[in-house]
Order: sequence, then structure tokens, then C-alpha cells
Amino acid sequence: MTTNPTTAFHLTNLKTLNYGGASSVIDLDMTKCVQESIIRAVHNQCLDDIAIQDQFVDHYSQWIIASRLNQFQNLDRFPVRAYSNGTTESFDKFYLKHHTRRFRCFRGEYMYHGASWKTYFPNWCYLNDQDLDANDAVIISVPFSDTGNIHTDTQRILDRCSELGVPVLIDCAFVGICANIEFDFDQPCITDIVFSLSKTFPVANLRVGMRLTRVDDDDSLLIHKKTNYTNRLGAAIGLDLIKQYNVDYNYQAWADQQLVFCKQLNVIPSNSVIFGLGGQQYQRYNRGNQTNRLNLSRYLKSGQLPHD
Repeated sequence: MTTNPTTAFHLTNLKTLNYGGASSVIDLDMTKCVQESIIRAVHNQCLDDIAIQDQFVDHYSQWIIASRLNQFQNLDRFPVRAYSNGTTESFDKFYLKHHTRRFRCFRGEYMYHGASWKTYFPNWCYLNDQDLDANDAVIISVPFSDTGNIHTDTQRILDRCSELGVPVLIDCAFVGICANIEFDFDQPCITDIVFSLSKTFPVANLRVGMRLTRVDDDDSLLIHKKTNYTNRLGAAIGLDLIKQYNVDYNYQAWADQQLVFCKQLNVIPSNSVIFGLGGQQYQRYNRGNQTNRLNLSRYLKSGQLPHD
């Protein structure tokens, strides 16, 4: 195996720019809805409800596959469901489980990976830079973090991972804001699938997510589940919100305004409704690839763009 101990990771904070970062749509009506959900959850004594985590992950799974704008195939092949504090907690479990392997991801993936790997897993390497090895472990986002679309190299990498026996985690953090995504989860290499509501609703600080796996290997996330040592407030609020809004709500609500903004900015609409993809004039938003991701979520509700 060829290692890459000098892989550079430079964290650039784009959130301070007008179109930087990624977040749920800034919508005061939705924020009020979340606040009301919090009140209901507390009133219903969710912290004492030992069944709330199972209710949440069961409803969340069905909510995802009910999409009419996307085709998510064979999610039922991953029957072991666990509450996760966003996607991030499940990433940590994946790192721990495969700590002897070399970690891999595409350029432009969620910055958390490179930031976490640079000190404790210094031989990590971008998928763009070296061939896969049997001792690798891979994380791929679907839709891809840097575009909101499917990465064009995803299936090739998954096929190779299946050949080599390389474990893969699929990060579905953008499910809930996307359309036109077709993906078959039942591929031999895929071991973990993770979801989060942080881009769907303004609940990023509540840490609402889920992990699906094929088998119960009694890892620490499943120990949390089995001992009911989970975020019951997040589960209760997440459950309340997905009962009120379907998985396609955001795309249906904001796609027209996304198209208007993309025309004004001369960028390409992403399949994830909060993004537009720009050329060289937006180089300051570059995250490592040829396209430059613009976050429109702050402005979709008002219909007014800032001067950039």
C-alpha cells in the first residue's frame, strides 16, 4: 500500500462569505415550527420516553423512501437502525471501527473528515490522488457535498471497493433537500448509511440523525441504543417534524426560487435545492474541485440576493 503522510488539509472558513457554508433554509415560519416542536416534546415528557428513539428511526426510514422526487433503492437491506447525533457521531464510530485502515474521501467532501484525520490518521488520502487499496476505508456523500449531485466517479469507486472488500460509509446529509437522485444502497462494500435533518430543518444544534447498518455488531452507537442512552429530545423533535413535512417539501417549496437565483448569478442549479454551481468568477467559494458551490439557503425565503 502506498501511503501519503503529507496529505495537506487546510480549513478555510467560507461561512463568512455571502454564499458560503451550507445550512437549512432561513425561514422564520419553519423556525417557529421547530420551537413549537420543542415545547410539545418537553410537554410530552420525551426525556422519560424510552420508546422515542425507535419510533423516530422507524418513521425516519419510511419518510426517506417515500420520496417521489428521488429513487432510493434497497434501503431495507440495512435493518439495524440507531439514533445518531447528526451524521457526525456516526463518522466518529466509523473512524474508530476502521482505525487501522487508511481513510479516503473525494476532494470537496465534508470538511470534518480531513480536519479529524490530519492529526490522528495522517496517512489518509483523497480518492482523487491515489488508487484504492484493500486496507482503505472510504466515505462518500450521496448527494456529494461539493455539488449536491451524485459525484461522477461514485459508482466506479464503489465497484472497486466491492472488489477489494473495502468498507464504505455513505453520507446522506442532503437527503431532505434534494431531487433527481437515484441510488442503489445494496452494494457489497457499503456497510454504513447515515442521515441528518440539519439541512432539512433548522435543527443543526439539536443533532438529529440516524445510522443504518446491515448487521448488529454491538458497536458503541448500538450500545447507546440498547441502553437507551440517546438524545431523546432530538428524537422527539425530529419525529414531530417529519410527521408534519414530507421528505420532498424543501425541494418543492424552493426549487422555483433556486432557478431564479441561479439565472441571476449565472450558475448551474444543483439537485440539492440550496445550491448553485458557479464557474471561475466564484473561485473564492472553491472547495477543491472545478466547480464552486454557492449556498443560497439564506435568501430563498426572502427572494432577495445580497451584493457579493
